[in-house]
Amino acid sequence: MATSFIAKAVTAFLLITAGFALPHDSQGAKSFQARDKPDLVQPVYQTFPLGTIKPRGWFRDQLQLEANGLAGNLYNFYRFVQDSMWIGGSSEYSVLHESSPYWFNGLVPLAFGLDDAGLKKQVYSYMDYVLDHQQSDGWLGPETTPESRGLWARCYFLVGLMQYAQADPSQTDRIVDSMHRYIQLAHSMLKDNFTGLIQKDGQDFDGDGFGAMRAHEMHIPLQWLYEQHPRNNSQVIWETMELMIEGGAQANSDWRKYWVKGVYPEVTYTPRNEPFKNLFNHGVNMAEGLRYPLAIYRMSHDEALKTQTRTAVDLLAQYHKSLAGTIVGDEFITDLNPIRGAELCTAAEMTFSMAYIYQYLGDNDLADWAEQVAFNAVPGSIFPDWWSHQYVQQENQPWSRNLSVSPGMWVNVGSHGNVFGLEPNYPCCTVNHPQAYPKFLANSFTLTEDGGIAHVHLIPGSVATSLGNNKVTIQADTNYPFGMNIRYTITSFSDFSFYVRIPGWADKSSTITLPGGKTTQISPSDQGLQKVDVGRGINFVSVNFNTEPRVVTRANNTAAIYYGPLLYSLYIEADVSDTPPVAFSGDTIPSASTTSHTHDHVIEPASTWNIAIDTSQIKVAQADVSTLSNPIWDLGAPPNELRVAAVEIDWPLEYDTAADPPLEPKIIGKPFSARFVPFGSAKIHMAHLPVVEMAKVEL
Repeated sequence: MATSFIAKAVTAFLLITAGFALPHDSQGAKSFQARDKPDLVQPVYQTFPLGTIKPRGWFRDQLQLEANGLAGNLYNFYRFVQDSMWIGGSSEYSVLHESSPYWFNGLVPLAFGLDDAGLKKQVYSYMDYVLDHQQSDGWLGPETTPESRGLWARCYFLVGLMQYAQADPSQTDRIVDSMHRYIQLAHSMLKDNFTGLIQKDGQDFDGDGFGAMRAHEMHIPLQWLYEQHPRNNSQVIWETMELMIEGGAQANSDWRKYWVKGVYPEVTYTPRNEPFKNLFNHGVNMAEGLRYPLAIYRMSHDEALKTQTRTAVDLLAQYHKSLAGTIVGDEFITDLNPIRGAELCTAAEMTFSMAYIYQYLGDNDLADWAEQVAFNAVPGSIFPDWWSHQYVQQENQPWSRNLSVSPGMWVNVGSHGNVFGLEPNYPCCTVNHPQAYPKFLANSFTLTEDGGIAHVHLIPGSVATSLGNNKVTIQADTNYPFGMNIRYTITSFSDFSFYVRIPGWADKSSTITLPGGKTTQISPSDQGLQKVDVGRGINFVSVNFNTEPRVVTRANNTAAIYYGPLLYSLYIEADVSDTPPVAFSGDTIPSASTTSHTHDHVIEPASTWNIAIDTSQIKVAQADVSTLSNPIWDLGAPPNELRVAAVEIDWPLEYDTAADPPLEPKIIGKPFSARFVPFGSAKIHMAHLPVVEMAKVEL
């Protein structure tokens, strides 16, 4: 990334934080005519341009596995990417035509995060074709008739373009030119009775109304365009964003009416008699809908929307958050019973949503949540080599296979849903899962309000940037979350403030070693940030977290166990076999859309899975964490484990899977010391378990 580009971004940020932003309007943003150019609310923590942050250590290993695996090869063989209508092909899995825009949105940050020439070639080739074939009226994409043109898929294509323009300034002008041409058309369509957003009679682009539910997704790229490259087109950009929200509201898809206590559903079953559209209860929509109030808040300055965002995450946490940090929704929410599923698409969206929301609210628990989903839900649904994935994960899933009976415990998922494969259900997860880790990396370091830098998501990585005239490089070396130590090497031309985020679960006895070698106990701010004054030259800072296992209780005398940010699951020995991949339709996938690496994996348990636990008897059993296995998200690979007192119980089956935990467990064995491992490494899980009292067990 060119230093001049970063310097301009940082200078703009410093001007804002120094008080040069336009006045706050407590009554909301005025019409465009009432101001020269209405300002957008700035986040508390500013992101760096894509490519500024690079991965290190185990996280780089995982991104490399992703690049070498399914994500990095979809463009070479997978029909919904390689043969996408967007690049002259004929394959789409729905009239939304969203498959390759989903892929592009995730592959751009992966390519530039890794600085991978092969992936850059892929995303450039795709982008080059789409921009070169932009239609004469400005439309981006393959649709040629008004009846087939829907705006939704363009939202994520524009996000990909925005990221690309940040990472490669040589393409910025071409990208910005294309975006402005498209926005002129989108603006005129929306003014024409919300054409392209709300499907009308005789049209066929979005019969279910997903685009209206996700209307706010246009805001991130358009707000970037508005601030960075307005080209005397600010009013049209602004009005386009307003029209997207207005159209969504007319389509009864206004999330401001849903994220309300007393309206948001505690539990929900079919048939539903709720005072809102069914699509609000769709897990992926909900993960994206968390971003809705802030999208409008940036324009309106209405603090109530910022408050509502906090209400939204609190409601979700109370009623539909999974133990692994995602949303229990298969595809629709029901309750928190562990027989339910959580869609991988949702985990990918939640990883970004929590990082994005944290940057505006600054609440430490939101960054904890982002880590929770990134370290548990995401890897828990992806095979260790990153060549296959689940559609839904269950907190209790004793096997991964085509279920022998109709999965009546799921709302809208077929019997292959928990299989690790190429396309175990709808292909959306195949093309959308790649965004999770690259965007997590891109949000791991941020700028702070005082012009400093914070390490927010504590993965190993580095950032090289300029704070005004101060050139700064920060290198974080750590095996976190498998180890509890982080060592920073910081080089700067002059003094600046560095911050490391202290997770909410860290004990107060955790320590930090400051430049000069003094070690002291941590003393983070209310927002969880530990400030370090860094002088010019080379400085070293290290943090050592102390913590104990945490027991989280759930209904009916059940519980789950965490240590640090990791959820723990019973170690279940497994027999793994491969079968040819099955299409989401149940048919055989065309051979041209598979490779020798693509399989459906059948995982059968080879040891006891049906247990109850005594949560008063837990011991940390941690091996040497100085060197990590690769792949790390494999059974037995992480060095940190727990030993938990357990006993075998009679556990009934329902729908060919483990039924909900027995209310009155019938013990059928003797107490023993059970091995518990990180959830993300255990591809079949038992993590939501009944609790019983036992005699003392040697752990």
